Formats: sequence, structure tokens, C-alpha cells
Amino acid sequence: MTTINQVRSRRFVSDQETPFWERKRLHELTLEEWESLCDGCGRCCLHKLEDMDTGELAYTRVACRLLDCESCQCTDYPNRNKHVPDCISLTPEGAAQFRWLPSTCAYRRLAEGKTLDWWHPLVSGSTETVHQAGVSVRGLAVTEKLVRPTDLDAFIIDPEIADPDIE
Repeated sequence: MTTINQVRSRRFVSDQETPFWERKRLHELTLEEWESLCDGCGRCCLHKLEDMDTGELAYTRVACRLLDCESCQCTDYPNRNKHVPDCISLTPEGAAQFRWLPSTCAYRRLAEGKTLDWWHPLVSGSTETVHQAGVSVRGLAVTEKLVRPTDLDAFIIDPEIADPDIE
């Protein structure tokens, strides 16, 4: 006969084996867990142009000046808002607004009730798989330091490139 303590013990063990992103809601994550959801693709750091009539977003190849286009990491993440005041800080409370993020983004995927893809560093155990899968902006992005703001429209990329549907 199984006791209630044995059932609780098994449930606790299985909860610990289940990755945090599958057993917690976004608002339940610690700051460390939340930050670890970033796959390091750099797509959120690309400049986007919005059609004022339709609201449609167009991604460009032009990246924020703080993005290292090779590693796809922010060069001054803790102080990014000092250097780039309009840098958007993603929070669990803003999850409903994540539609502007690519469909591959862990924050958006989890907000939509999906799970992480095989190439996500938390799943694969490697920060390189996001690049190997072709999800990151490595080899695509150019720094805004080299582009005049008036020339952004010349750097618009195809929607399939901007938001790769990699499953």
C-alpha cells in the first residue's frame, strides 16, 4: 500500500526532474530563471520598422549598437538602458505583448503555451546550437554604427529570414 508521504515524495522528485519552464508559469520564475530563457539569438535587438497604417512590422538586418553581431550578446546588458534608453526590458507582466518577438523566442513560445525548441541552450546544453540551427542573427546582422537611420528601409529582410519557423 502506498502512503500519502510516498506519493508526495514521488511528486516532489518528478517536479524537480521537470524543467522549470515546463512546471512554472512565467510570473512564477525567479529573475535568474527568467533571464536564462533568452536563447541568445539577437533577433530582439534588430531594428524594426512599423507600417503606421497597418501596424505590420518589418525586421531589418541592422542591430543595436550594443549587440556583438558575432556572439549575439549585448556588450553591456546590465547598463543597456543607460546607453539605449528605448531598449525594451521584457518582463513576465508584458507577456501578452510578445507578438512582436520572433516565433522562435522562448519568452513568446512560453507565453503562448509552447515549449522550448531542441536548439535552445537550456535544452541542448550548448549556447552554440542557436547558431547551428540558423536561429541567431550571426552572419546576418550589421551594427547600427555603420548605417544611417534614414537608410534603415534598405536593410529590410524577408519575413522568412526575420522569423524562421524552425521546429
